[in-house]
Amino acid sequence: MRIVQLIQEGLQPLKPEVPIHRVRAQMAAQGVRHLPVVNEAGTLLGLVADEQLRLADDPNRPVVTLVHGVPLSVTPDLHVFDAARVMLQHGLTVLPVAESNQHYRGAVSGQHLLEQLIRMLSLHEPGAILELELDARDYALSNLLYCVEQCDTRVRALLVQPLDASESRFRVTLKLNVQDSARVRHVLEHHGFHVAAAYNEEDDEELRQRVEAFMRYLEV
Repeated sequence: MRIVQLIQEGLQPLKPEVPIHRVRAQMAAQGVRHLPVVNEAGTLLGLVADEQLRLADDPNRPVVTLVHGVPLSVTPDLHVFDAARVMLQHGLTVLPVAESNQHYRGAVSGQHLLEQLIRMLSLHEPGAILELELDARDYALSNLLYCVEQCDTRVRALLVQPLDASESRFRVTLKLNVQDSARVRHVLEHHGFHVAAAYNEEDDEELRQRVEAFMRYLEV
């Protein structure tokens, strides 16, 4: 998915002549700490942060006086994963989207981008999460998926992270479409995959205590 597909109409850019004190109110109303400054020709002039507003000595100055250097933005065809990296790298709450000639296309809030990433990674769906740790030489995606599918289970999402700078070991995180992963874990371990952790599963002891409490309630 391209970032241009997430542009929000509600995130209105600032006009260059808007006084600083009005910008503070607009940021507060939209729940963000950054807003782009765009002129009447549709050119992105820059991105203003709330910290700049707080440090400004004159609240009546036009906001364009706070803009310096090359405007920070991403191009419309950038993938949302790369856009999220840019937003995280610069600590932004709003990411401007502009063409290479700085023609402004719109903006995306961090909250909106996060919601999209959650949907793409199926994090909003119920299901167990498994963390595997393995050597790079042992990592074969086809074998891993085969083990899971043997258990009539599907992988909703899969993430791979290096555990060291040499990338000789990896952490593989699996989001499954079931909450009981006992069978999957058994098959994975049987095939030599080390399951380091499992999440989002019912705690057997806690479940037993809930059942016993409910039975005592019925006996009253």
